[in-house]
Amino acid sequence: MSIPTISRRQALKSVGAGFGYVALAGMLGQETRRAFAAEKSVPKPLAPKEPHFKPRAKRIIFMFMQGSMSQVDTVEYKPQLQKDGGKPGPGGGTLTASKFKFQQYGETGAWFSELLPNIARHADKMCWLRGLHTDTPAHPQAVVQLHTGSANAALTRPSMGAWMLYGLGSENQDLPGYVTINPPPNFGGAVNFGNAFLPAHFQGTRINDAGYLPNLKAETPRSLQRQQLDLIQAMNRELAAGPGAPDAVDGIIESYELAFRMQGQVPDLLDISKEPQKVRESYGIKPGPAGAFARQCLMARRLSEAGVRFVEICQPNWDHHSNLHQGLKQNCAAVDQATGALLADLEQRGLLDETLVLFGSEFGRLPTAQGPDGRDHNITGYPMFMVGAGVKKGFVHGKTDEYGIHAVEGRMHTADLHATLLALLGLDHEQLTYRYSGRDFRLTDVAGKVATEIFA
Repeated sequence: MSIPTISRRQALKSVGAGFGYVALAGMLGQETRRAFAAEKSVPKPLAPKEPHFKPRAKRIIFMFMQGSMSQVDTVEYKPQLQKDGGKPGPGGGTLTASKFKFQQYGETGAWFSELLPNIARHADKMCWLRGLHTDTPAHPQAVVQLHTGSANAALTRPSMGAWMLYGLGSENQDLPGYVTINPPPNFGGAVNFGNAFLPAHFQGTRINDAGYLPNLKAETPRSLQRQQLDLIQAMNRELAAGPGAPDAVDGIIESYELAFRMQGQVPDLLDISKEPQKVRESYGIKPGPAGAFARQCLMARRLSEAGVRFVEICQPNWDHHSNLHQGLKQNCAAVDQATGALLADLEQRGLLDETLVLFGSEFGRLPTAQGPDGRDHNITGYPMFMVGAGVKKGFVHGKTDEYGIHAVEGRMHTADLHATLLALLGLDHEQLTYRYSGRDFRLTDVAGKVATEIFA
């Protein structure tokens, strides 16, 4: 499209000065107005797409326990560890029994420590992955690998949420299809929810637990803002159609449009004060940092209910090389009630039939002592659990050895986890590719095996 009587620079200067589209309409002429009308018929890149095969889940909520939750003190009872506490471990160090009481829950008899009684009430809904392993014991690399499939943050890859949005599109065109709430500020930062070489509209939208989304509030009346945006988008599309246009232009165009649409939807959606008092109390909503995770959980339910494809929520500070027991008490108190309430709320609303909840860390912790009150990292065997759409209830896939050090059955690498998550959404991880820099990339790179054993 060409702009007949005014240069881009002149037009943008006029828009920036508040001159607006109305005053420019005469100068732009009939040709440009026809182009604006035609733009409305352009296919939307975030429109829902057909999956590769019938999906078992429509969306995912990922509850990320950043820093590595000690599984042998919370969700993995090891009788031999309790018996042999104080003895040398098979790989060195001193075996350290958990100080917390464990008991069995539900018809499946799943073991949980006293720290997680509300989560434990959902034992019979859970599908456990107990044979996970990953490549590196360093948090920055392991966190980035969990989120992007690559442990090398310098070789930026799209996040798994971005891949899912790229493969499936969004259920609600007025909302972002991928939202991350309180993402880890370190350990890769924005890489963990970024789009890398995928178009910009597939990146995660970052918000905080107070519902704050930067730069969302309009500074001009909505009608004038729409007119200004039409002008800028016409210029963007002219640039995109020209020779040598950067790949990012299409993503910028859609990002502008989505941001405009979000202004009318997101503020109300993130306002959890609209929830009934009984619901807020069930999650344990309270002011200040102590209620941050509870607010995230309630936001995650509201976002998922509205059709957001992938929502991640984060509880940091599980890296207990010291202060293990007091730290676990504090963190578990922060997540237990809210997680239990989220699972119950999703079930009560019928959303668990469509939504898969994934709960876990970048790796686990060793059964041996580190200092007087700590445990070191363990990348050779650790668990996560799933609840909801597409997976078997009360099912265990894989296990670790008698002390919880090595995965010995049902071993799943991070790439296998990614392949399985994509399959649950109806996506073949080997077909979900994007051509960049002369080669086809995918979330699982050249690995990945789907754990079909867990499928309902």
